[in-house]
Amino acid sequence: MTVEELARQAATGDPTALDRLLAELRPEVLRRCGRFLPCREDAEEAAQDVLLQVSRHIGSFEGRSRFSTWLYTVVANCCRQKYRELKRRAAEQPVVFEPSEHVDPRTTSVIAGSRVDLLDALDRLEREHPQLVAPLVYRDICQLDYAEVAERIGVPLGTLKSRLHEARKQVRPWLRAQ
Repeated sequence: MTVEELARQAATGDPTALDRLLAELRPEVLRRCGRFLPCREDAEEAAQDVLLQVSRHIGSFEGRSRFSTWLYTVVANCCRQKYRELKRRAAEQPVVFEPSEHVDPRTTSVIAGSRVDLLDALDRLEREHPQLVAPLVYRDICQLDYAEVAERIGVPLGTLKSRLHEARKQVRPWLRAQ
């Protein structure tokens, strides 16, 4: 049985289908969360949040679009929420590093740094141009095709492309400045 079929069955209230769906989704959800959050433990926490949200809200999946599209929305929202939570915690409890605990820049992942920069840029974009966040997240991070993104956010394809162009234009200098 495919994930789409399991999701449709789970949405009708079938607990066995839901259990199978969650087990099937776990590796993909963890991989997707890892695209947003550089630290594996944070990605794992976000993945758990995603699976919890799926189990709680699967009944709201109506099957009008693909389940994967619905799932990407949950992943993006949970990861961004986890990132905000981590930022808030860091601001409330500054960490003091012992000299032996300093990070060696030669071994620090460039990709991890760029993910944090992107999350900062998404936060800023959400404050300044909230209508541009979803197109950027769905197309450039979740890698959905244009038609699927347009359907998901409920705008014509031309509007989506315009918003995506504007979002990229807004974010590009913020990423360079990091």
